[in-house]
Amino acid sequence: MAEFGLLNWSVVFAYLIANLGLGWYMSRRVSTSEDYYLGDRSSPWWAIGISVVATYVSALSFLGGPAWAYGDGMAALAIHINYSLVVFACIVFFIPFFYNSGVASIYDYLERRFGIASRAVMGILFMVTMALGAASIMTATAVVVTFVTGLSTTFAIVLMTTIVVAYTMLGGMNAVIWTDVLQGIILIIGAGIIMVALLGEIGALPQALTFLDQHGKLNPINLDWDPSIAPTIWAGVFAMTLYHITVYGANQFMVQRALAAKNIGEAKKSYMVMGYAAFFLYFSFFLIGALLYVYYEGKPFKQPNEIILVFANALAIPGLLGIIGAAILSASMSTTSSAFNSLSTVSVTDFYQKFFHKDANEKHYLGASRVFTVLWGLAIIPIAIEFASSTGSILEVISKVGSYLVGAKLAMFGMGFFSKHTSERGLLIGVVAGLVGLMFFAPLDPIAPAVDGIWLAMGAERPEIAWPWFVVIAGGINIAAAWIASVVLDGFQQDWHEHSVPGQILAFEREGKPMMSEGWYVVPGKVEPVVWTLPLLFACTLGFLAWFGTLG
Repeated sequence: MAEFGLLNWSVVFAYLIANLGLGWYMSRRVSTSEDYYLGDRSSPWWAIGISVVATYVSALSFLGGPAWAYGDGMAALAIHINYSLVVFACIVFFIPFFYNSGVASIYDYLERRFGIASRAVMGILFMVTMALGAASIMTATAVVVTFVTGLSTTFAIVLMTTIVVAYTMLGGMNAVIWTDVLQGIILIIGAGIIMVALLGEIGALPQALTFLDQHGKLNPINLDWDPSIAPTIWAGVFAMTLYHITVYGANQFMVQRALAAKNIGEAKKSYMVMGYAAFFLYFSFFLIGALLYVYYEGKPFKQPNEIILVFANALAIPGLLGIIGAAILSASMSTTSSAFNSLSTVSVTDFYQKFFHKDANEKHYLGASRVFTVLWGLAIIPIAIEFASSTGSILEVISKVGSYLVGAKLAMFGMGFFSKHTSERGLLIGVVAGLVGLMFFAPLDPIAPAVDGIWLAMGAERPEIAWPWFVVIAGGINIAAAWIASVVLDGFQQDWHEHSVPGQILAFEREGKPMMSEGWYVVPGKVEPVVWTLPLLFACTLGFLAWFGTLG
């Protein structure tokens, strides 16, 4: 505590108080459960956009991005080159369905398209993956708290979870959005200071890039076809595009912000902020990690997620560690607050209100939302403690864990949008088949010996497959099994469902409804001219990375 210094502590406390004050100010607008979930739709699109960026590009990226690049070099960036394509898909297909529904939970769509069982299954999948995500974020926070204070990691996790739950209890999506804006700005400032200081310490940049090239850490475009290697360009363009479409399009955690926009045009513009900004932010975080590899000459770290903190501490710039600590603490607080808000939303709207108390008043549902916020806070503590024992990049660890369920999410929404013949019974069979099939190729550690025994009995060895491809395997099996089971059990359908993409367009044409509102398409499957700039940006990104790889 003494080493952290009075100035650093002052920065941290001032920033935490500013966040809590902003949260308290915004919470005064919360009087109903809808206010708690969506706010009063007063936030501008740019604030929602920054919130979308800051929620995902948070403490995990600030710590885990450099740690990942320190180990794998700039090739690790391949996993994150696809955001412009991802946002393109979200704007064209996902947001119109969800925004037009007028509900707080995006999983209401699945009930309208297939039935109540599919909504419940997706809600459960979301809660499992979101709890894991919130736990990983809290672990990242604990790394910082432990580093700067010397407190035990377990105590830090319990302490920070308590603070975040208390902050979230103030409630309100408006509070979440505006604290995200604040933490996003501070996070970028902290990263900028680190980058400038790092460039000053390593000397000439061309020599640093040459060093990286000599050690195989420079080229961000790895053309290796080996499926056991995670950061390849093929995994980034194909597998991780599908992965991130699910993260941003079929995830209550992210889409709930767009649902808080004033209109569908504002919702789409808020997502475009992510489409334009994400790659450049991730490039900065990964470049910091690669340059740290140059600075430390590749020496191993017991806890790689602390590398950027070790460097910041060594600089001994007055207040710098306080700024970085405040940025990461605030990022985690805001992001985890968003997680608890969305977990509470799904718990209440998709389960509690649906199956237990259908006709209670708004005051009751608001109280239930706050109770579920506390329960989820208690649930993530043991998960976060388990994550803390990991020695790899937190960002990579949570990406691996989440990848086991992404295929099911993608298949359920994908078939809802584009399949004419898929029924609910077939869809649920597909979910089970996809997960079982994935376990056959990439089993979890407890069942790996048994699965390996099956492969050996067939006269083969289980192929090594990197986690980005899990979504392709699980999703492919899921889609095939669901379609076949649907046709066998329920036969071919004569008409497109009204909540499929073709069915929605046909319904608008049949009823004579306008397909555009204030220059933005209301129906899914239609693309505004400005949205076409996102695939163009992706092409430019690939060209930039190819050029960057030649600089060594």
